[in-house]
Amino acid sequence: MANKHAALNTLIEPVVTAMGFDLWGVDYLSQGKHSRLVIYIESAEGVTVDDCASVSRQVSGVLDVEDPIAGEYRLEVSSPGMDRPLFTLDQFARFKGSYVQVKLSAPFEGRRKFQGQLAGVEGDEILLQLDGQEYCFPVESIEQARVVPQFDN
Repeated sequence: MANKHAALNTLIEPVVTAMGFDLWGVDYLSQGKHSRLVIYIESAEGVTVDDCASVSRQVSGVLDVEDPIAGEYRLEVSSPGMDRPLFTLDQFARFKGSYVQVKLSAPFEGRRKFQGQLAGVEGDEILLQLDGQEYCFPVESIEQARVVPQFDN
């Protein structure tokens, strides 16, 4: 699946960049007839619904020509939002100190889901503090990761 994501990133990023946005990430969820391709874009000026629609039209044209995904899927374009997904080590490093949810591709100590404070990045691993312990997870073992927004009362 990592190769599919890398190929989609390579195909989509030039289109998004040419339109004046940054590609935050691409998430392909293969679910038979209900598969989804979600493209996350961002900009210092923010992202509007019209921006998402414009990027969707442009990317859709490229995907129709290149046809990187077999079968039917739904294309969605969105801003990453406050509970943004994290895809790269640079993104994890950028959100050091934030609370994150991490879902692993294989169980570690009997569980796949962890939530704690992102302590940083070392090499190709993220450091997560929870329950008074620090865990190291190689980035390639992470299936999904999201920032957990914190609100002051």
